[in-house]
Amino acid sequence: MSGDAFPSPDLMAAIQRAAMPDFARWQQMVRATGGCAHPIRLHGERLTVDAGTGEVLDVYRTADEPTGFLLTACGNRRASVCPACSETYRDDTFHLILSGLRGGKGVPEEVSAHPRVFATFTAPSFGAVHAHRKKGGKTLPCRPRRDNPVCPHGLREGCGARHDRDDPQLGQPLCADCYDYAGAVLWNAHAGELWRRFTLELPAVFARLLGVSRTELRRRLRLSYAKVAEYQARGLVHFHAVIRLDGPDGPDSPPPDWATVPTLDQAIRQAAGQVAVPVSSPVLVVDDTGEQGPLVLRWGTQLDVEPVYVSSALDGITDKRVAAYIAKYATKGAESAGTVDRPIRQAWEIARLDVTEHVRRMIYTCFSLGDLPEFRDVPLRKWAHMLGYRGHFSTKSRRYSVTMGELRQTRADYRAEQARLILGLPDPAEGRTVTLSEWRYAGSGHRHGEAFWAEVTRQRIETARRFARQSTADTEE
Repeated sequence: MSGDAFPSPDLMAAIQRAAMPDFARWQQMVRATGGCAHPIRLHGERLTVDAGTGEVLDVYRTADEPTGFLLTACGNRRASVCPACSETYRDDTFHLILSGLRGGKGVPEEVSAHPRVFATFTAPSFGAVHAHRKKGGKTLPCRPRRDNPVCPHGLREGCGARHDRDDPQLGQPLCADCYDYAGAVLWNAHAGELWRRFTLELPAVFARLLGVSRTELRRRLRLSYAKVAEYQARGLVHFHAVIRLDGPDGPDSPPPDWATVPTLDQAIRQAAGQVAVPVSSPVLVVDDTGEQGPLVLRWGTQLDVEPVYVSSALDGITDKRVAAYIAKYATKGAESAGTVDRPIRQAWEIARLDVTEHVRRMIYTCFSLGDLPEFRDVPLRKWAHMLGYRGHFSTKSRRYSVTMGELRQTRADYRAEQARLILGLPDPAEGRTVTLSEWRYAGSGHRHGEAFWAEVTRQRIETARRFARQSTADTEE
């Protein structure tokens, strides 16, 4: 018999796991986690007690489980770490964004009439890179070779090639020695601060446009937002944000008549152009006059602002498309830029990473700058695997819509209610029962032969979700 007739070691391990007596119960737990790739094992117990008599109404102990433990999902948002939990996070983000555009989840439906835009804030250029350019359905050269100029290092400044979207050259510098790696890494490290300053400057710009004080503006208008960070192929983050105008009480009150989409567009562009983050460092930049000066970080010149509509795209984009777009990137990390999804502890590890030379140089730059006293308060080494970016990937203002915690609590309450009905226990809202629980961490991840079955479970759940989404889309059409 040839070797090809025998199962692989992983498949043999999966077959052995399926033959164990606790496999059926273990599968039930895996389904409850959605097919989590790194579930957490717990030991402990939960008691439900009658508040009046002290009678124990229900007891659950992991010691009574065939497995000896209980599985719970890891909850990681990143698709590269756990596809199952990231799918849940994406769904929650989708509903969080959409409720701030259409209403629902505690947000009044009238919010759909409030002015709002979808804005994209990019990083400035730190050197020429290969890019995908398209116009009128035709792919264009990423950089025309105009008279074949060369950079100071003897390389052509023009590319002339037409790159597809999946071309591995995209985002790579035309000349790595000309590329400003220090500036790029520091921009990533301060991008969160630049966004914070923008959110503070935007109301100030509105007040100046209207000729009123900030205090008076707050009596008439409130700005709400939700944003997500995305990595470009060149390794720099940019932000996608929904920015909405409300009345003084948030989504519950309409904005003034003069608060329109064009006014919001104008204010965003002015605020973005005015904010800056000066960096006190030995890094110097050369301006148009040839003078050297300190590094001042700003937004890039490519700022896109589009109105958001409920249904027909018109001259903007639809709310569902915006929600889906933001939710998609909320589950991604820096690995989309070709870097690794784990911290790098030692400098010697960098040479062994399976990354592009461009990414390797950015990581090296994080380590090099991290050793300088000027950057003791900027943990560049800690975030080297993120190419310097240390901010949150998705954030929102307090009054934009429902919170992620509220969505998770609603899901937990629903599952608890289903379990209560099955067990026939009194409604806890009546105050007749008290639940006491104690849990201890017992490990994480799958053991011998389990990852195969968890992935099968995840794919089945994902297929069912896809069919459900398609059915809902067909119904809406």
